[in-house]
Amino acid sequence: MIQRPRLKQQIGFSFRRFHEQYRREQEERAAHHLILHTDGHLVDRHVSHQSQFCRACVAAGYLTWSQMQRAVRRYRLGMSRDGGVIFWQIDMLRQVYDGKIMYYRQDCHRDHHHQPTWVSAVLSQFYECPLEIPVTHCLFGLHLLDEDQQKVVAVVEAEKTAVIMSEVCPQYLWLATGGLSCLTESALFPLRRRRIMLFPDTDPTGKTYNEWYHRAKKAEWLLGHPVTVSPLLERQATPDQKKRKIDLVDYVFEK
Repeated sequence: MIQRPRLKQQIGFSFRRFHEQYRREQEERAAHHLILHTDGHLVDRHVSHQSQFCRACVAAGYLTWSQMQRAVRRYRLGMSRDGGVIFWQIDMLRQVYDGKIMYYRQDCHRDHHHQPTWVSAVLSQFYECPLEIPVTHCLFGLHLLDEDQQKVVAVVEAEKTAVIMSEVCPQYLWLATGGLSCLTESALFPLRRRRIMLFPDTDPTGKTYNEWYHRAKKAEWLLGHPVTVSPLLERQATPDQKKRKIDLVDYVFEK
């Protein structure tokens, strides 16, 4: 009597072979077209101090090379294959929420001809797999909270500012919202047991400062303690600086 392989074994073998072939094809395709590496741990695979941002930061005199290397390790800064910096959003449990890919000119200012994007969006588009669950975000640098329980947590808008200020003013723990409207109660909630100082950007009318001030006061009842909003730029920035809407890094280095 002829023994035939069980159907389950036949199907399992076919699926495994198909899966391996599909994976090889995807990796080969990604190697030529995707701006991210897909093999290995996503964050660790991309940590680099060779991005446009890191090189520009040193060339423009914001940080020395050794300071930049420390900042890269501190924030686990990544680099896409086309030179963009990846600002990973990682929480206190080391869970990766997402990564923002941004591009900078040689003077370390944003390249507005190259729009920023999210790692989740890049992967979703490349693998033609729409995101079924909305991606949530957290403060940039949130994974550093356990480093020093005594430091005041300083929150700024731009990731660039947090990275540079972490070396210029290390007595604070520097985090970033990643956007003006990203300062929310839920974003600040993980800081509920810490002293918080907000450093909003400036503008000619004081709109940014006022918005962050009202958001901070709204969050205080949830956090259970006061949130300080620094008036430094509102008081010290010149009319020209306010017109240019400078942030804390601009003020420190222009001073």
